[in-house]
Amino acid sequence: MIQVTTSAVTKVKELLAAEDRPGFGLRVAVQGGGCSGFQYRLTFEDTQNENDQVVEVDGIRVFVDAMSGMYLEGANIDYVDGLDGSGFKIDNPNATATCGCGHSFQG
Repeated sequence: MIQVTTSAVTKVKELLAAEDRPGFGLRVAVQGGGCSGFQYRLTFEDTQNENDQVVEVDGIRVFVDAMSGMYLEGANIDYVDGLDGSGFKIDNPNATATCGCGHSFQG
């Protein structure tokens, strides 16, 4: 299943607190589109759907639907903050090609 780093969990908690969304978790999805074929989508969600896989990491629920789960098996979500910018980074071993921005991939 998907892995989430401590840095990513901390940032999700900060964002949820800033937006006053108690009980929400992080939905990670794969959608068609993007320069390489697929793109990642991260949103806040408070509802588990019937076909979701749910991982709990340090009090944060991460929702992944069944279709996205096929593309995200073994993926790692991190939050990086550096000179090049900050944001969530997904390291996906299933991606056969990625775009320069790191937000889309070919699976």
